[in-house]
Amino acid sequence: MKKIALLLSLVMLTSVFAAACGTSTKPDSTTAEGTTTAADGTDATAAPAAEQNLVVNVGPDPDTIDPALNSAVDGATLIIHAFEGLYTLDDKGTPIPGQAESVDISDDGLTYTFHLRDGLKWSDGQPLTANDFVYSWNRAISPDTAADYAYMFEAIKGFDEGKLDVTAKDDKTLVVTLNSKTPYFLELTAFPTFSPVRQDIVEADPESWATKVDTYIGNGPYKMTDWVPGSYITYTKNENYWNYAALGPDTIKFVLMADDASILNAYMNGDILFADSMPNDEISTWQDKADFHKQGQLGTYYVSFNVTKAPLDNKLVREALTLAVDRDYIAVQIGQAGQVPAGAFVPIGMTDAEAGKEFRDVGGDYFDPTASGYAANLQKAKDLLAEAGYPNGEGLPTLEYLYNEGTGHQQIGEALQSMWAEIGVKVDLVSQEWSTFLNSRKNGDYEIARNGWLADYNDPITFLDMWITGSGNNDAQWSNAKYDDLISQVKASSDPAERMKLMHQAEDLIFDDWMLCPIYYYVDIYLQNPKVEGVWSSPLGYKYFMYAKITE
Repeated sequence: MKKIALLLSLVMLTSVFAAACGTSTKPDSTTAEGTTTAADGTDATAAPAAEQNLVVNVGPDPDTIDPALNSAVDGATLIIHAFEGLYTLDDKGTPIPGQAESVDISDDGLTYTFHLRDGLKWSDGQPLTANDFVYSWNRAISPDTAADYAYMFEAIKGFDEGKLDVTAKDDKTLVVTLNSKTPYFLELTAFPTFSPVRQDIVEADPESWATKVDTYIGNGPYKMTDWVPGSYITYTKNENYWNYAALGPDTIKFVLMADDASILNAYMNGDILFADSMPNDEISTWQDKADFHKQGQLGTYYVSFNVTKAPLDNKLVREALTLAVDRDYIAVQIGQAGQVPAGAFVPIGMTDAEAGKEFRDVGGDYFDPTASGYAANLQKAKDLLAEAGYPNGEGLPTLEYLYNEGTGHQQIGEALQSMWAEIGVKVDLVSQEWSTFLNSRKNGDYEIARNGWLADYNDPITFLDMWITGSGNNDAQWSNAKYDDLISQVKASSDPAERMKLMHQAEDLIFDDWMLCPIYYYVDIYLQNPKVEGVWSSPLGYKYFMYAKITE
């Protein structure tokens, strides 16, 4: 999916997602007069300031902003402004109560009883009840919905039978029963796919309800009031949101652009106050300015191989292509923002079972991704290609590398093309606009494709369960019965040490088959006008503008 400061240390990254299991925290307080105040102590009863209209860019036209169907970071940013789950994430990435005011967790960790806030409403004023979550979560796992993230509900009892053990005890009480203790479950309830949607709205127009202003009815802090495809989407404060008084901008205008140069020009001209991407060759010019932000991110930039298409159905070919990549060159010369060359798939920053240990500390690298290891990797790549029957690339057809528009992606594609030529492999580069690219990759209409994945929560399983057979995010079209069984064991276990051991075994299988090619571990770079305050970016890549303020 997806699409954070190296200013944060990796140690901080490992703690940024500490779950709030067993506690009932609140992001707000209530005054004696019953007026809600923001978590930072802002007086929500103060006289309103002049109207504020924030204009930003987080990407082009989204492929989808249906909470159940989205699997892209830009789409998720749009969704979290219009919808809210039982829990949400604060500026430190910690799950805090959202639509739920509190939760009771049973001693065995298997039963969660969520208590919804009083008076919750949809953006059109209709009441929101616990049953809306029952409907929405079951919709997300329905084969008719075909949600990429359906597997994220596997933690809930009844998933395998197609009906989740999620019950509305009454309008304000939701009871959820899990298969096994899931330490990150509250983080799951903050994930966009777990947002509620309105049954009558969705069922009246299942295919198009999320594409129209009048039917895009949410329960979040903002509501969509205008959408001009290819130009902009405007969100306006939702007067029916439970914490309306704490919200920031009166409107948030999401300008829809994909070209990095055009985005930078718009930022420099003051047409937008936030830019979520920029040309790679401009990074050195901007990195010392107050506008430039760089944050650590729990994610990996990688290449997908379509393992069903010859000659990529040969794992020796896939391993050769993986080892022929000079990751240090890509990270340093193209990335230019502190990206770390990747020798595995699960990124740095993910915790392991032992206190103070990261998953990568324990698992190590599957090959040497550093500059010093490149020469040996390249020689082994040539040997593997010869072993596969293609000495110096002889007999191989020209392969196609698919990527989405963007200067960085193009430059990486050109670098890969040159590096693979070193072992005799010819590659054509093909660029597609964002939504077309997402669907081509998802449907397997490619040979080799750019890819990237950011954590959905701080547990390595978020990088591993996507590769089970038939997963909506399994773009490689890969299937491995042993792998599927390991992931099932992980999800059935409540023993932290056992879970981690099984996940290391699962990652070993990925690199037994070489069905993907890691490039580097992400950092997130963006431009934010210094007069804009109160914006944050999570290690998941989502941008939060709902509590922003524009100062003069």
